[in-house]
Formats: sequence, structure tokens, C-alpha cells
Amino acid sequence: MRMMMKLQLDTEAASRAIADGSLPQLMQDTLERLRPEAAYFGPEDGVRTAFIVFDLEDPSRIPSISEPLFAKVRARIQMFPVMDREDLQKGLQQVAG
Repeated sequence: MRMMMKLQLDTEAASRAIADGSLPQLMQDTLERLRPEAAYFGPEDGVRTAFIVFDLEDPSRIPSISEPLFAKVRARIQMFPVMDREDLQKGLQQVAG
């Protein structure tokens, strides 16, 4: 299922991870694990934020995705299903039909 993960990094923890050089590796490991369709990074509400779209084949993967982020940068994580344009069109056709 296509999922959007909104990842917000705790400012103090992320600043420490930047200073000690561990944040780039954490993000690389996360992105390699997710193999995202898209990933965007920037500030939201004054917090370092990532929006990552990926395929969640099995919900049992959620701990392996989220736990390193919780532990290393005290991340706030939200995950929710999303559709692309084609998915939306297909879904709306099913409603209309």
C-alpha cells in the first residue's frame, strides 16, 4: 500500500546528530530501507521535516522503520495511506459506477 510518512525530527536530538555526523547515515539507512517513490525535506512549523512516499508491503515493517528514528532523533512519525492521480481516478470511477 502506498503510504506517506511525515517525519519530524526533534530539534535538539537532530542538531546533536548533525554535529556528531550520524544524521546523514540515519537518513541514508532509512531511505534505503523504504526505497521511496518520492522524498521531500524542509521545515514545517519550525521543525526539520521529511515527507516520504513509499510502499508498505507488510505492516510488520513499521517497527524497523520507526524505532531507529525514535531512538536516534526522537522523531515524531505519522503514516497514512495516499493515492496518486491514477488511484484517485480509479476510486472515483468506482464510486460513480
